[in-house]
Amino acid sequence: MTTESRRVPLPEGPSAEDFRAFFETVELPSALCDTGLRLQLGNTAFARFCFDHGLTVEQMMESLSGARVPDDGASCVVEVPLPQGGVVVMELARRGACVSVVGRRESELMRGQLVVVEQALLEQARTEGVLLDLGRSVAEAGSEEELVAAVARGVKELFPGRSFCIRIIDARTGVLTSLYAEGRLKEGSREPLVLKRSAVGKLHLSTDAIPEGKVVVAAQVPLLFESSTGGVSAPLVASGQLYGVINLEYPSTLREEVDLQQDERVLVQLANQVAVAVKNAKLIDELTFVRKYLEELLEKANALILVANRDKKVVVFNQAISRLTGFAKEEVLGQDVFTLVPEDEHLRLASVLAAALRGEPVPNFELRLRTRTGEARVSFATSSALTSQGEVEGVMAIGQDVTVVEQLEQRVIHAEKLASMGQLAASVAHEINNPMTAVVMSAESLLQRAMMMGSAGAADAEKLRKILESGQRILRFTRDLTSYARPAKDKPERVLLNALLDRALGYCEHVVTQAKVKVERDYGELPPLSAVPANLEQVFVNLITNACHAMQPGGQVFLRTRREGREAVVWVKDTGSGIDPANLSRIFEPFFTTKTEGRGTGLGLSIVQRIVEKHGGQLSVESALGQGTTFTVRLPLAD
Repeated sequence: MTTESRRVPLPEGPSAEDFRAFFETVELPSALCDTGLRLQLGNTAFARFCFDHGLTVEQMMESLSGARVPDDGASCVVEVPLPQGGVVVMELARRGACVSVVGRRESELMRGQLVVVEQALLEQARTEGVLLDLGRSVAEAGSEEELVAAVARGVKELFPGRSFCIRIIDARTGVLTSLYAEGRLKEGSREPLVLKRSAVGKLHLSTDAIPEGKVVVAAQVPLLFESSTGGVSAPLVASGQLYGVINLEYPSTLREEVDLQQDERVLVQLANQVAVAVKNAKLIDELTFVRKYLEELLEKANALILVANRDKKVVVFNQAISRLTGFAKEEVLGQDVFTLVPEDEHLRLASVLAAALRGEPVPNFELRLRTRTGEARVSFATSSALTSQGEVEGVMAIGQDVTVVEQLEQRVIHAEKLASMGQLAASVAHEINNPMTAVVMSAESLLQRAMMMGSAGAADAEKLRKILESGQRILRFTRDLTSYARPAKDKPERVLLNALLDRALGYCEHVVTQAKVKVERDYGELPPLSAVPANLEQVFVNLITNACHAMQPGGQVFLRTRREGREAVVWVKDTGSGIDPANLSRIFEPFFTTKTEGRGTGLGLSIVQRIVEKHGGQLSVESALGQGTTFTVRLPLAD
C-alpha cells in the first residue's frame, strides 16, 4: 500500500499595507514608536487627538520624549502637560522594540476617576460600618475588660496586619488599669504613656489633666513593638480627661502600601468614640463600687436599719435587725412593714410613717417588733428617703434594741439594792456584835458559877452552854460576814487552798442548812498558791451556793481537791437536776440565769470566770440533765 503526501499551501499573512489600512481604521488615538519614543506610525485618530488638545503630532511626541519607557511586556501611564494648562493622559505599552502610545479621552479618564471614587466610598462605608458595630459593642460591654476586647476586635478589622496596643488608665492617678497588645512589645513600653505634642494641642488637653510621672508629652511617639517601621497613635480623651491611648504600628512584614494620613484619621475617629465609652465604663464602675459600698455599709452596720417605700413595703432589712428578730432578709423584703409589729402597735406605726412620708422626721419613738420567739422593744429615729428631684419616696428608720438596755437598768437597780443591803447587813452585824459579846461573856461567867455548884447547877450549866455556843456562832458569823463584805486587796498572797475552801463553806453554812443538803469533802495535799484570798473565796462561795440552789432536799455537794502537775484542781459537784444543753454554752454570759426571779442576777458565773482567769487559771463545766453538774477550777501553783 502506497501513501502519498501533499503540501497544503498556507494562507499568506497581511501585508504592511494591509496593517497600515487596519491601523487607520482603529478608533483609538494610537501611535507606534521605537524604544526611544520616536514616531514610526500614527493613525488619523491620534492626529485628531493631538489637535483637540492644542498640539501637533510632533509637539506631542516631543513632550513624550522625556517619559520613562516601560519594561518589555509592561505598561504605564504618562501625564503630558498642555500649553493652555492641564494635562493629557497617555498610556504606553512595550512589546519588544515596539512601544505603543494610546491617548485617553475624557470619558475614560472620568471612568477611572469614578472607579477610584467608588473604591474610596466603599472603604469609607466599610470603616463607618466597623465603627458603628464597635459603638454597639462598647455600649453593651459590662466591664472594662469586655470593652477593651471589643475595641481590639474593631482595630483588627479596620487595620488588618498592623501591630497595635490599647492602654487604659485611671484618669486621676494615671495608673494603668488595662492593656491589650497585638505583637511583641519592647521592654519597658507599657509605661509611661507617651503622647504626641501636636495631638495634645488639637485635643486641648490641659497639663492638669495629665498625671505627672505616668504620662509624657513629646514631639514624637517612640515605637512600642519590635521590628516596626513606623506608626501612628491617638489619645483617648473625653470631657478634658485622659483615659488612655491607642498605638498603631506597621511591622516590617507588612507588604501592602500604607497611607499614614488615612490610618491616623480613622484611628482618631475610633479613639474619640472609644474615649467616651471608657469614660462611661469608668463612671459605671465607680457608681457600682459606691453603691455596693453603701449597701455593705447598711447591711453590716451595728444598728437596726429598716427602709420602706411609699407603698409601705420593706426594701432594706439589714443584718442587725435580722439577728434581733430571727427573720431572714429574704422573708421580709417586699412584705408590708406592718407585719413586723404586733397588731396593737399598728396605729402608732401608721402615724410615724405618715409623718415621715410628709417629710417630717421623727427623732425618737419606741415600739415592739415581732420576733420568732416573741417580741423585742426597739427605739427608732426616722427620716425621709428622697429622690433626686427632692420627692419623698420612702422612710428610713435607724434604731437600737432597748430590750437589753431595760434589762441592764433592772440589773443595775438590783445591784444597787444588793449593795445597799450589803451596807445594811454590815451595819446590822456591827450592831449585833457588841451586845452579843456581852451576852457571850455573861454566859461564860454564869456557866463557870453553875459548874462550881456541882449537881445542883447541872441543869443550868447545860442551858448556859447552849447559850454560849449559839452566841459564839453568831459572833463568828458576823465576823465572817464583815470580812467577806470588805473590799478585797488586789495584792496576791500565799494561800492554802484547802483552808480557803473551808472558809468559803463556812460562809455558806446557812445556805447549806436551808437547802437541807450534805457536804462531803475530799481534800488532797496541796502546796501554797499565789492568789487574792477574798476573790477566790467569792469564787467558791458562788459555786457552792449555786450547787445548793440546784438540788432538792437530801442532795449532796462534793468538794474535792487534787494536784495535777503544776496545777491545783478543785471540783465542785452537785447531784441536782443538771443544765439544759441549750443553756450550757451561755451560762458564763453576763446576766444569763436559769434561776427563778429573785434568786440570781446572772452575774455570778461571769464574775467567777473572770476571777479565775485573772489568777491564770481555767474554769470549765460538765453537766447532764438529771445527773448533776460539776465545775472544775484549775489554778497554777506558786513557784
